[in-house]
Amino acid sequence: MLEAKGIEKYYGDLHVLKGVDVTIKSGEVVSIVGASGAGKSTLLHILGTLDDADKGEVKVGNVVITQLKGDQMAAYRNKEIGFIFQFHNLLPEFTAEENIIIPGLIAGRGEKELKKRALELASILGVSGRLDHKPAELSGGEQQRIAVARALINDPKIIFADEPSGNLDSKSAEDLHQLFFKLRDEFGQSFVIVTHNQELAQMADRMLTMQDGKII
Repeated sequence: MLEAKGIEKYYGDLHVLKGVDVTIKSGEVVSIVGASGAGKSTLLHILGTLDDADKGEVKVGNVVITQLKGDQMAAYRNKEIGFIFQFHNLLPEFTAEENIIIPGLIAGRGEKELKKRALELASILGVSGRLDHKPAELSGGEQQRIAVARALINDPKIIFADEPSGNLDSKSAEDLHQLFFKLRDEFGQSFVIVTHNQELAQMADRMLTMQDGKII
């Protein structure tokens, strides 16, 4: 599904990633753990095309995504990759349903089709009764589930999650963790999750530990 080779990243004189190699299988849930500053989020952002590597290559399927530029990169990211962040990044002026379907509208899909898919996802995620509410009217757990639905709306091959339960209470965090595996079983996507939550990390099919810019 995903193969990264020799990933290096510098920020000025700081060598953040030092030749990282990663392989993710189709339908696999992989957690990435390590101390703050180990390079976890930087690696996740490079794998997910949100940042550029200074050296190395990232390949998803038959596409070398590190070679994509501009509109090609934006289109690929929109259709093939989903993101879930610690802060939900929902647009406050839009309803939950509108937030979910925005990536689909950007991809040029029809609104009727997207609303049907949004309802299907919201039902699976347990928030179908909240679609007409704005983010400020939702609990933290509900907001994160809407963000998960948004990440899934274009049926991406792979989902990247950066501290997805970091802002949730323990019950909501546990529910979200179980949800990732339910979604994997339902849709077959791969998940790559950066987390400090050891319970979530150990639930994954594989746990990768980073230290000083390397996977150890």
